[in-house]
Amino acid sequence: MHKQKTLAAVFLLEGKGLHTGLNIRITFRPAPENHGYKIKRIDIKGQPVIDAVAENVINTQRGTVLAKNDVQVSTVEHALAALYAYEIDNCLIEVDAPEFPILDGSALLYSEAIKKAGVKEQEAMKDYYIVRRKIEIRDEATGSSLIILPDDKFSMNVLISFDSPVLSNQFASMTDISEFPSELAASRTFVFVHEIEMLLHNNLIKGGDLDNAIVIYDRVMQQKELDHLADKLGLPHKNVKELGYVNDKPLVYVNEPARHKLIDVIGDLALIGKPIKGHVIATRPGHKINNQLARIIRKEVKMNEIQVPDYHTDKAPVMDINQIRELLPHRYPFLLVDKIIHIEENLIVGIKNVTVNEPFFPGHFPNEPIMPGVLLVEAMAQTGGLLVLNSVEEPTRYSAYFLKIDGVKFRQKVVPGDTLIFRIELLAPLRRGISTMKGYVFVGDRIVCEAEFMAQIIKNK
Repeated sequence: MHKQKTLAAVFLLEGKGLHTGLNIRITFRPAPENHGYKIKRIDIKGQPVIDAVAENVINTQRGTVLAKNDVQVSTVEHALAALYAYEIDNCLIEVDAPEFPILDGSALLYSEAIKKAGVKEQEAMKDYYIVRRKIEIRDEATGSSLIILPDDKFSMNVLISFDSPVLSNQFASMTDISEFPSELAASRTFVFVHEIEMLLHNNLIKGGDLDNAIVIYDRVMQQKELDHLADKLGLPHKNVKELGYVNDKPLVYVNEPARHKLIDVIGDLALIGKPIKGHVIATRPGHKINNQLARIIRKEVKMNEIQVPDYHTDKAPVMDINQIRELLPHRYPFLLVDKIIHIEENLIVGIKNVTVNEPFFPGHFPNEPIMPGVLLVEAMAQTGGLLVLNSVEEPTRYSAYFLKIDGVKFRQKVVPGDTLIFRIELLAPLRRGISTMKGYVFVGDRIVCEAEFMAQIIKNK
């Protein structure tokens, strides 16, 4: 398990807004644990801070737009992608305009600034969204699709396709998020000349130039129309018959447009609010469908606030039943933990396989065997005891006794054949031999029981 991270220092960037043309100052500040990404419009006094989550997206036509109580900020995806790539969980972003600056049209300046400021590890555990089943979303009208599959890390494949002789099909991939600074961050956004005409005509683009976008000329125009457009953008005149990229600056990568779309997907999926362990396959992605997937996952996250820990049956336990028996005084029929698969300073994960031969099933109940709820609590308590005993020297000389149990909830029956996964986390450090913990019991990917404990470690007589 990894710890949450925030910035080690404040940093700021300045640049023009693509849509407003305003000079924008944006400041990134370290934030406390479990804070997430939050955006504050410092030019508007007394207005709410906007949580950077999928539910707050109100528009995806020209970048991702977040809003709360009529206060909004747009084009957030490049900055969020850079924060996500550096595994930053908590950050407060202050901006003095209704959009983030376009900068060079990529995530490069954000990435370089984060690297310079540094990243600081925090005490709280990082809470991943672990993909356990295939999730797929499609837009039949556009041919766009996003598929996310189980994986042990965050990876992605992106395919873009346009009806264009210059940019038809392109592919980009990311096998690990650590590739972002060197392989993705410098990829600029792209736009077609015929789109620029519409944007200029509707006064929707004011801060763009050839330094912050790849401009693609792929449809033959009248020479005077192309010259007029070049004059508006401050470009040299180009032969109307020469299709291709208009920019003076060469492409950073041969497949730079596809790599930029990959940045956009990362930035939009950062709105889930948790780092992802899964593989994304994006075909013709766009902000709209990216946000639709993020909303689906956000809904699942809210329904299952704590995800079940990873459990691979082929991996050896970190503590088997013989080691457990050395630490716990319990014996048959009251030893209710079979093995420990993960343990660290503040967290432990244990397993119990429930069989029909459990001694309590004949009486609870003869015709409908159900594991008693009080024994689920006891099993959590035993797992928590192993966690606190692991924190002291010579643990075999101590026993853990529980002083208080609060907030017990039973959500689902436990029956023969179920495999119980216990996740117990310290809520406060061990002080004067006393500690508080929060425990969950999972069957499959669902929580069946939860409770809070207070325990005391006492030396054996």
